[in-house]
Amino acid sequence: MEGYKKDLSTYSFLTHNTILLPLSSKRSYNSLLLLHQSPTAMKAFLITIITCSLLTIGSAGDFYKDFDITWGDGRAKILNNGQLLTLSLDKASGSGFQSKNEYLFGKIDMQIKLVPGNSAGTVTAYYLTSQGPAHDEIDFEFLGNLSGDPYTLHTNVFTQGKGNREMQFKLWFDPTKDFHTYSILWNPRHVIFMVDGTPIRDFKNLESRGIAFPKNQPMRIYSSLWNAEDWATRGGLVKTDWSKAPFVASYRNFKADACVPSSGTSKCAPNATANKSEWWNQEVDSAGQERMKWVQKNYMIYNYCSDVKRFPQGLPPECSIA
Repeated sequence: MEGYKKDLSTYSFLTHNTILLPLSSKRSYNSLLLLHQSPTAMKAFLITIITCSLLTIGSAGDFYKDFDITWGDGRAKILNNGQLLTLSLDKASGSGFQSKNEYLFGKIDMQIKLVPGNSAGTVTAYYLTSQGPAHDEIDFEFLGNLSGDPYTLHTNVFTQGKGNREMQFKLWFDPTKDFHTYSILWNPRHVIFMVDGTPIRDFKNLESRGIAFPKNQPMRIYSSLWNAEDWATRGGLVKTDWSKAPFVASYRNFKADACVPSSGTSKCAPNATANKSEWWNQEVDSAGQERMKWVQKNYMIYNYCSDVKRFPQGLPPECSIA
């Protein structure tokens, strides 16, 4: 897709011998969905919450009902009566899909089996985003590698168009052998990234300290499989081996317990109170904190809050707040 070809001005260099990271290469801005800040922002925020309806999708999901294939000219396929979705990439094009619904807070789960074998140069992106220059975004990106080398799991959070909050991990399992669950828990106080139920990152609401938090803009789910051989694997040193194409990533068991903004409803669905309480106030408990510390100690390979060379004028303010 032409929209995926960006010049170097759109890239942000990560030190730690990692990659040139595109800040907008996977995004296609189709419309402006902004809730403008004003002295009555909190009131508007509360009204938005009141006018949400809770959507609960069964653990098996139905990709026909929940998603639209958006690009790829037949390379994305929904199979098994809507229970399986595959994306493929060849030298001509990748592919992608997006959710039919927008969400404003919730717990989103997706089981993904990543491209096996030599996946160098490929990126499987799975993320929530709103639209426009002041968009919010919550990212999972999986950067392929040579056969036998581990994937890099890249995470990022954008608020009001500002990102640069990258954390990267190696996984403690082979994500190509079977499906694994990648989750985003997003409530008014936290954005928690989880892998098979294990929290790996917690972006907290620190608005009281002047740090923006994604809370006003509904976001859709997007996913794509695309070629990023110029930067994805060892900073672009390892190129895509097109003799291994097509590259295929698989998805199943989508589940969303989430608020779906709706102008036609004045309250959540009848079962919303019981369901919402499970994630609306959820945070990482003490056991989860220990698991997250274990992951970050043993598997985190890049943390923007440790990159003093990248931020010579001082690290972002949230980095100094426990």
